[in-house]
Amino acid sequence: MRQLISSLVLWLGLAAGAWAAPALLSADDSGRSLNRHIELLEDVGAQLGIDDMADPAIQARFRPAAGRASVGQSRHPWWIKLELARSADAPGDWWLEVGAVTLLDLQLFLPDGRGGWQQRQSGERASFAAGRDHPYRRAVVRLPPLDTQPLTLYLRTYDPAGNSFPLRAWQIAELDRVAARENLGLGLVYGVIAALLLYNLFILFSLRDSAYFWYVLTTACALLFILSMTGHGFQYLWPGQEVPFWLDRITLPSLWGLCASRFTQTLLQTRRHVPWAHQLLNMACLAYVAAIALNALDLRGPAAWIIALLSLTSIPAALGSALIRWRQGFFPALLYLGGYGLVLGSIGILLLRATGLLQPSALNAYVFPLAVAAESILFSFALAYRIQLLKQEKTAALRQADREKTARLALAQANADELQSAVARRTAELAAANARLRLREQELQHAAFHDALTELPNRRYLVERSGSALAHAERHGEVVALLLIDLDHFKPINDRFGHDAGDLVLQEVAKRLRLHLRSGDTVARLGGDEFAVLLCGADAEAHAREVAERLLSELAQPVCYGAERLTVTISIGGALYPQHASTFAGLYKAADEALYRVKARGRSGWRLCGEDGELSRSARLQLDVLNVPSGLS
Repeated sequence: MRQLISSLVLWLGLAAGAWAAPALLSADDSGRSLNRHIELLEDVGAQLGIDDMADPAIQARFRPAAGRASVGQSRHPWWIKLELARSADAPGDWWLEVGAVTLLDLQLFLPDGRGGWQQRQSGERASFAAGRDHPYRRAVVRLPPLDTQPLTLYLRTYDPAGNSFPLRAWQIAELDRVAARENLGLGLVYGVIAALLLYNLFILFSLRDSAYFWYVLTTACALLFILSMTGHGFQYLWPGQEVPFWLDRITLPSLWGLCASRFTQTLLQTRRHVPWAHQLLNMACLAYVAAIALNALDLRGPAAWIIALLSLTSIPAALGSALIRWRQGFFPALLYLGGYGLVLGSIGILLLRATGLLQPSALNAYVFPLAVAAESILFSFALAYRIQLLKQEKTAALRQADREKTARLALAQANADELQSAVARRTAELAAANARLRLREQELQHAAFHDALTELPNRRYLVERSGSALAHAERHGEVVALLLIDLDHFKPINDRFGHDAGDLVLQEVAKRLRLHLRSGDTVARLGGDEFAVLLCGADAEAHAREVAERLLSELAQPVCYGAERLTVTISIGGALYPQHASTFAGLYKAADEALYRVKARGRSGWRLCGEDGELSRSARLQLDVLNVPSGLS
């Protein structure tokens, strides 16, 4: 393709004459195209520099462009030679516009007035401000003051994805007027696309439909693509840096094509109705991803050819599936066909421009933005109509379901009495069984965590309650106290009066324990004549001391068993979290050691772990008053 284009350029140059004539600018030439006055040289291997232009042999290789503004996709840079002069009545200050807004690498060489050259870098490899002398969406460079004698300048362009260079000469005031009109027209296009994007985005949030999702992504990529092609993206979205690869003329159309293919698949339901087209569109999606990957690896030329060759799969797949679905009676396919046809035509023009077969001009510069705006409108209508069809299908399905439901109800009504009676009987049986199960579960639950004799929580309940209490205390920095209570001289009561008397004493002790503890405290029977009290809160230590003193007095009161008054004393050992232990097992062990020390010192008293000394005052008074070694009155 490159050799064909080069040969075509050479043939046109020879037909136009051996050399291009210098461009003579008059006062009315603002906005004039300069491409009929340029000469081209293909730099095979990128071996030439600006100093080589002084070589007559190099100059002899230049050929007139004959008005051409593109050489298509080329792996090599191209040198452009331009001679400018002005007429006697023309102003001396002129500006040069290079209309290829997506050109990868553009270098401009202007005479510096001292026999040398001043180099300017532009294109996508320079920032917006660095690549131009005037804030215009295309590259605009101020020329040295022109005289009636020709001024020679050179441009070096390079872009494997499509090397184009439409050149114009401007007076800056006229350029600003043209830019204002262009911005107004393009702004209307942007506004239409953005409005449709937002409108369908709101619908996407409401419906959560995959077709709307891909429509929103397709429209967003198309909007960015248009901004990139027109130059407004470079001017307003990323002006302070080079154009990143994920926003250049390869990645953006690839993303747009990828999303458009997925939108086609979801809108037309190709997986179900047109399987062959669905597979081709899947291949196109993979190819778009490959093009983006190659572009990321700086293989811009192969990536551009992949995009161009994708028309062999994506276009037949999209058009074929739309035609088939239309013939199947799916009306949104006709709207899709109209929108896709417009964009397809505009893309064909872009491909012709990229390959150099169609020269850039004002007539074809805005075809793609207008086609995308029209496509967005038609696609939006197609989505809306698709939703209406889905609603109609849903309504029909609901009506059919209602009819089937009515028929089933009529059939069931024939045996309604018998069925109702059977259901009532079965329901009563199930209700009774469930009640028995719930009662049994409650009994088992209570038995699992409570002592059968005293109705106090048992050791298992205490362990689980201690776990949650310790975790709560750790989070809030509180104290937990564990008191172990053992009845002194309880065995003689069983031996002398029998187990009924012992059971009565245990039940009365349990009742008194519950009576003298707070609602948030936990009391449990550990087995035999052993009890435990769990106290929580910031004042747990002080409360533990108070409870121990109170229980020593209250539990020593006699228990009436017929005519007998049965008296027992208690020994209490206590431990605190976190002073003495950080786990229940540790607390239990520490409290048990304290209890052992109390019993070793004569019983009937209480002690905290780690505290030495005599028994408490109330304990001593209790021993003095009772003075009953057997614990029996």
